Formats: sequence, C-alpha cells, structure tokens
Amino acid sequence: MLTINGISKKFNIGTINEKQALTNVSLTLEEGDFITLIGGNGAGKSTLLNCVSGVHGVDQGSILIDGLDVTKLSEHRRAGSIGRVFQDPMMGTAANMGIEENLALAFRRGQSRSLKWGITNKERERYREYLSQLDLGLENRLSSKVGLLSGGQRQALTLLMATLIRPKILLLDEHTAALDPKTAEKVLQLSDQYIKEGNLTTLMVTHNMVNAIQYGNRLIMMHEGRIILDIRGEEKQRLTVEDLLCRFGKVSGEVFANDRALLS
Repeated sequence: MLTINGISKKFNIGTINEKQALTNVSLTLEEGDFITLIGGNGAGKSTLLNCVSGVHGVDQGSILIDGLDVTKLSEHRRAGSIGRVFQDPMMGTAANMGIEENLALAFRRGQSRSLKWGITNKERERYREYLSQLDLGLENRLSSKVGLLSGGQRQALTLLMATLIRPKILLLDEHTAALDPKTAEKVLQLSDQYIKEGNLTTLMVTHNMVNAIQYGNRLIMMHEGRIILDIRGEEKQRLTVEDLLCRFGKVSGEVFANDRALLS
C-alpha cells in the first residue's frame, strides 16, 4: 500500500543551518500494517510523514501509494488518498465552521465540488451516529463551532474526519502529545479501534515508548535520518522498553537521549 524507495531530504542547502533530515530511507507497508514510529529529536520521523503526504518534496528516491508513483505530486493531489492527524489539535479542522460542516468537508474529500453542496437530514443522522461513538457528547452539538471544543474533543473529531472516508494511508503525527494523559489514552484507543475496524494502513509517530510497543504490528525506530530498527510480529509482542533501549544502543552506538520519550 505504501512503498518508500531510498528517499533523502536535506534542508537549508548551502547555508550554515544545512541539515540532512533523511538519508536513503526505504520502507514498505502492506495493506493493514500499523507501524509505530519512534526516535529522538531530529531523527526524521515527522519529515518522513511530511514527505509521504507531499508537504516536502524529496531530493532523491520515490514514494508509491497503492502502486501509484506520487513522488512529484503536490500535497493537495495526494489528499484524496491520505488521512492525517497532527500534533496540534488546532490543525486539521476549520475552527470557524460547525462540527457537521467539518464532517461534511471530510465526507466529500476527493469529490468534485458544485454549487449544490449541502448537508441532508440523512447525512446529519449519520454524523450523529459517528459522533456518539466518541462518547464525548458531540452528537448533540452538530452546529457548535469547532473552535469552541476542548483540545481532546477537537483531536477526536479530527481523527474521525481523517477516517470517515477510508484513506489508503493514515498518518498520525504525535497526535496525542498535546493532550492530558486521560484524554490521550482515549484518543489512542479510538485510533486503534478505527484502524482495526477499517484495516487501515497506518504510520503513527509517537514519543511514548510504551505506546510504541503496545500498539500496532510493527515498530520502527529512526536515528539521524535513518531507520535503524524494524521490529514486528511475536518479537514486538515480547518487547519491553528496556529491550528497546538496549537494542538502540547496540545499533546506534549511542545512549538514547530523548527525555520526553524516556519519561513518558
């Protein structure tokens, strides 16, 4: 479903701030793969997601989604195939529009627009049903402006919007990092539920090692713009945080130094 062939990305070329963010990264996701992606600051995790989504172009290599080479396609031309939830709950929704209007935009993703655009009563009932599954009381607030919602409510809504029309690739970029622990766990459980129910091919960046081990069928660790560990199946199920830190040290020759990840 997703094939990344030897991509590299460098920022601020020719300046004192030149940074090699990705170096010859290759990765293949089969349909239904749920990969958790972890690494220290500057490891290249978010850059990789931004390259897949088209936010950043790549300096070399190629990216294929469901067999289609999207390497040179713009972000908006990939949008019909990709669902994404960002770290900031303020992104991914239109704050000045109502809940039902945001859902309608997501429901029409990839469709041609016309002057006849509108929300039917049948569609509205469907949105109430979807929202009730969040258990946040949003099904009774369809007309409420999204900007009035809490961070957790908004992030749960963004997740629903990203999966409302089954995307070929779901990208979760530290989407619980800005939430309190209880709300973060709720959003993670919803994410896992939607991914399993829809058999969604997913890349989830997280700073939390426990979550990286607990969720998904594969765990990938990045370091200095490269993939250094790819753990899956029974090996992943037996993994502990101590094992992961030990394996990081053996492969990288360094001590894992991300305090946020270690303290989570």
